[in-house]
Amino acid sequence: MIKVVQIGCGKMAKYTMRYVYEKGASIVSALDISEDVIGKDIGSVIESDNKGIIIENIDNLDKVLKSTKPDIAIITTMSLIRDLHDVLRTCVNNGVNVVTTCEEAFFVSNSNPTIWKEIDVLAKANNCTVTGCGYQDFSWGNLIAAIAGTTHKIVKIKGSSSYNVEDYGIALAKAHGAGLTLEEFEKEVAINDEISAKEREELINSGTYEPSYMWNTVGWLADKLGFTITTMKQKCVPQTYEEDLNSSTLNMTIKKGMATGMSAVVTAETKEGIILEAECIGKVYAPSEFDTNTWTVYGEPDTTVTINKPATVELTCADIVNRIPDVINAPSGFIPTSRMGEMTYRVKPLDEYLK
Repeated sequence: MIKVVQIGCGKMAKYTMRYVYEKGASIVSALDISEDVIGKDIGSVIESDNKGIIIENIDNLDKVLKSTKPDIAIITTMSLIRDLHDVLRTCVNNGVNVVTTCEEAFFVSNSNPTIWKEIDVLAKANNCTVTGCGYQDFSWGNLIAAIAGTTHKIVKIKGSSSYNVEDYGIALAKAHGAGLTLEEFEKEVAINDEISAKEREELINSGTYEPSYMWNTVGWLADKLGFTITTMKQKCVPQTYEEDLNSSTLNMTIKKGMATGMSAVVTAETKEGIILEAECIGKVYAPSEFDTNTWTVYGEPDTTVTINKPATVELTCADIVNRIPDVINAPSGFIPTSRMGEMTYRVKPLDEYLK
């Protein structure tokens, strides 16, 4: 039976931990930073009977890994790789594989090569694998690659996806500028992309660049499809609403005209002459709004796919758990799922898929 440690016991963990049990693996430990959950049985998160696993403080991570010896860690906390740096280092130094919802980890080599190289080297030295996946693994990645595989000639791939930041916790909501005035958004978010290509490259190499989710997605798609990117740019635009909106995640009322979130558009040119353009819209939703995901592959022929109201949280968590055998089976290092093959539904216990 595969042994899993859950790092982060918030909204996503409610599903990842339940899915782990239902796929025939076990949770051997769980950790968090919040005093609201530390000391509680994970059954309180899963909304089930007690499981005999008490949530511990993340400060005890190294000690917990050494005592429970998990095969893999599921990390469902931060969106930027630098915020996971210490946790990742502790996991790989203990030889523990990692799969994370961290959006930057989906293809981190194009946004923070410094941390990527460090964790890659450590993972190889300790014979374990690190990857990022989730909703984007399917909806922004393998789904698009499958369409591309049925296209004779491609001239452009364009996608747009929206999601409610309320569903993912406070770190993600703040990363999208939700709750900021437009002046604050300009100073804290938009200004990061009002730079030259050289300045952006310097930020990336220094490990201080803050990519949108589509920055890493475009890198992933190019890697999966065999494209060579020559230029890349990103623009972030605030989203607003005509009325006040209440945010339970931010614990505030976002006043009319303030940023409810943002749209980030990433455009890449490739050596092959194919344009990749991807937009993600993350915001606090108005009552009538819902998630959408639309992609078009332009060429011979044109093909458009639209998914309305995808269950992004559940899809993310199911992908994370279904990917566990792929991560354990993969070569050591910080390996993107673009090099792990397509997602597979796991009808048997997860350990039966191990090589």
